[in-house]
Amino acid sequence: MVIKETEIKKTAGIWHLIAGILMAVLGVFIWLNPAATLMALALYIGIVFIIVGAGYFAASFSFRSGWYLLVGLLDILVGIIFVSNLGVSAASLPIIFAVWCLAVGAVQVASAFQLRSAGFPWSWTLGAGILGILFGFLILAYPALGALTITALMGAYVALYGIVEIIEFYFTRKFLAGI
Repeated sequence: MVIKETEIKKTAGIWHLIAGILMAVLGVFIWLNPAATLMALALYIGIVFIIVGAGYFAASFSFRSGWYLLVGLLDILVGIIFVSNLGVSAASLPIIFAVWCLAVGAVQVASAFQLRSAGFPWSWTLGAGILGILFGFLILAYPALGALTITALMGAYVALYGIVEIIEFYFTRKFLAGI
């Protein structure tokens, strides 16, 4: 099937416009509906945690690592908590996330010392663990701010993505008009 050049010119940029409008509207929706956003985020995060946890669980047998097993089981547990009760998960998302950051940070710190004693590079793991612990304590200190920050940043990104798509539509149309 041969696509004519005029068909390409007609449709090439329209998807940028459609995507831009949808994303900009979604960004505004996210800003205006933080509770719904947190529920959706809890679902998506829960699914990702289960998948990542299963990966760590499987990897723990390949690497014979009790730490991978622990992180895998913890991730699966947190994922199941998020997915099984979205209302509670959305309301407690910052707290659950903070506890997860603390637990994984502690495991990373312990793992870093294990890596060091085995002669492997360990400083990045130690740094990530310490940052995770600090981040967890920060969220625990200000959980409402954590929830607002999550939705505000998410809404801002989605809205900006939409605006960029709309701008791309206009530049694509201008470019195609010159061909």
